[in-house]
Amino acid sequence: MNLGIKRLIGVHYYVHDLERSRRFYADAMDFMEIGCSSPGLEEAGHQQSVVFQAGDCVITCSRPLGTGGRAWRYLNKHPDGIGTIAFEVEDAARAFALLDHNGGTPITEVQTYRDDFGELATFAITTPFGDTTFRFIESHGYHGLFPGMDLYPEPRGGRNRFGFTGIDHITSNFQTMKPALLWLEHVLGFQPFWNIEFHTKDVAVKRMANGSGLRSQVMWEPRSGTKLANNEPYRPFFKQSQINMFHEDHRGDGVQHIALRAPSIMDAVRGLRERHVEFMETPRSYYDALPARLSQLGVGKIDEPVETLQELGVLVDGAGPGQYLLQIFLKDSAALYHSAEAGPFFFELIERKGDPGFGAGNFRALFESIEREQEGH
Repeated sequence: MNLGIKRLIGVHYYVHDLERSRRFYADAMDFMEIGCSSPGLEEAGHQQSVVFQAGDCVITCSRPLGTGGRAWRYLNKHPDGIGTIAFEVEDAARAFALLDHNGGTPITEVQTYRDDFGELATFAITTPFGDTTFRFIESHGYHGLFPGMDLYPEPRGGRNRFGFTGIDHITSNFQTMKPALLWLEHVLGFQPFWNIEFHTKDVAVKRMANGSGLRSQVMWEPRSGTKLANNEPYRPFFKQSQINMFHEDHRGDGVQHIALRAPSIMDAVRGLRERHVEFMETPRSYYDALPARLSQLGVGKIDEPVETLQELGVLVDGAGPGQYLLQIFLKDSAALYHSAEAGPFFFELIERKGDPGFGAGNFRALFESIEREQEGH
């Protein structure tokens, strides 16, 4: 089955504080602010929206205006979080028919909008991703991102100085991910791409008092290259798992993070740190073990000095000679904003140098190095 997905466009993010989002995306991340909701859309939808863009990644942030709107309903159950993932498709009517035939649950029929510039056809479906819906969009020169949005004549805010090109993948957390995997395969036609399971302690050999682990399965749509990663907690310390902690903080399953592609992650991290963006800390022991780990992986020489990687906190993983990736994770929104209502969502930055994977070695190496640091104190 082929839905005709062309690309993953972006997400609709429901937030309590729209000005806080503007400071983060435009001032800190240097996204362009390209549009906002019209008065008519605000009155009809009971929410106020601002649209940010960097490369091909579009992020719409909306806050409630009174009660009854989608943003209000979402935030009545969750902290700030991703309410919709949007995909561009070749033919919305065909995608709708295929999804409906395969057991998908459309929220609306295909809706078509026209203006002087073009035409837009769109619809949304429910998903097993908590309260996150999927929207499919077919656009033919339509001047707005969706009906009722006003595009500015010139972008405001940032200029994407860090060169983010788009979304590499989106990762979601579940207490049990099998229903989502089956739905992605049998309803959307996605295929398995990559998987890992691990625990920071070798619990099969030695009884341990604690630890953290996960199972992860990446599903993809090969034609477009769209990748959705999915995590669940891994026994025996299910409740201590970072995945389960997300579930509790988010008050349900949902999107954990978005990975943005960066042409030079080193330059991006330097610039973001200058703008006081905070990243998850990486202990020194990770970098002490890095040369030996890269040798075991067969990566060989990398372009970046280990000292510089350590200075910036950038992680490295690889799949073979000369094939590796660089990645780093921002602190989650609750930590960035010092507010629990901002939620556990976070961003990842990733630069790929021939490795199509997802940093399997980094998952375990980073978790274990953090635990070694904790044991040393």
